[in-house]
Amino acid sequence: MSPLSGVLTETWALYRRYAAHFLLIAFVIYLITAILFALLSLAGFVGLIFAEIIDIAAAFLLQAALVKAVQDVRDGRVDLDLGQTYRAAVPFILPVAGASILAAIGIAIGFVLLIVPGLILLTFWAVIVPCIVIGGAGVFASFGQSMRTVRGYAWNVFGTLVLVFLIYIAFSILLSLILIFLPTFLRNFVSTVVIGTLVAPFLALVVTLIYYRLTAAHAGQQYVATSPDGTAVWEPPYPTADSGQAATPGAAPADTTIPPTPGPTAPFPPAEPPGSGAPPGAGPGSPPPPPPPPPAPGAT
Repeated sequence: MSPLSGVLTETWALYRRYAAHFLLIAFVIYLITAILFALLSLAGFVGLIFAEIIDIAAAFLLQAALVKAVQDVRDGRVDLDLGQTYRAAVPFILPVAGASILAAIGIAIGFVLLIVPGLILLTFWAVIVPCIVIGGAGVFASFGQSMRTVRGYAWNVFGTLVLVFLIYIAFSILLSLILIFLPTFLRNFVSTVVIGTLVAPFLALVVTLIYYRLTAAHAGQQYVATSPDGTAVWEPPYPTADSGQAATPGAAPADTTIPPTPGPTAPFPPAEPPGSGAPPGAGPGSPPPPPPPPPAPGAT
């Protein structure tokens, strides 16, 4: 059975269970970004440039924050509040930004080259952000770690991404029909905030759970789908080591204890210490010695 069997079911279960937490994380970022973007756009070309920079930075912060939030709730409870989640994600903004920009460039070039190379890169680089936020990989190391994680399950990952894309398209069409009577500016504003708030956590859940499931599969560990409250779940090692030969995630460290050298097997029972009075060859498993012969008649 594929390790990704049931990943969308688990995604939906976690999404519903922690909807308030996930949606709040996304809504705050999208709302603040949309307001700043609208205000800075009124300042002309320079303001529009600053608005674009803020929008891009917010997108990277949201990716890191949502992956961190998914990691947090896998033990069945929310340990990090809104502010703590953002603070935990801030150190990963630059690595996530660098890797995401490089990945976007590579995937775009791949799509230009007959589409297929772009789909291949999109599949093998699908878990770059979890590799950075959870696996501790750097910008360039995250590409190799993502490819090693997806290797062997590329078709499963690709199929999952296609299903998620179809769900996203259907939701976007439905929302467009609902908002069709609003003015264009208001419709675009509401659509951006609503779609971003509702869809971004779902996408983050899918990608992060793919990372956890495939990492567990490569490590030969049993994956715990949705842990009950308070139950510990298996986490990949952090940070991820990659020196020469890639270390297998979750593998036990090699035992460096030198076992005692077994001595030669003695062909005979060990000798009794002097003065023990036991006849040669007597040991714990030997039969008792025969009784002494009776004294001869007339012997004194």
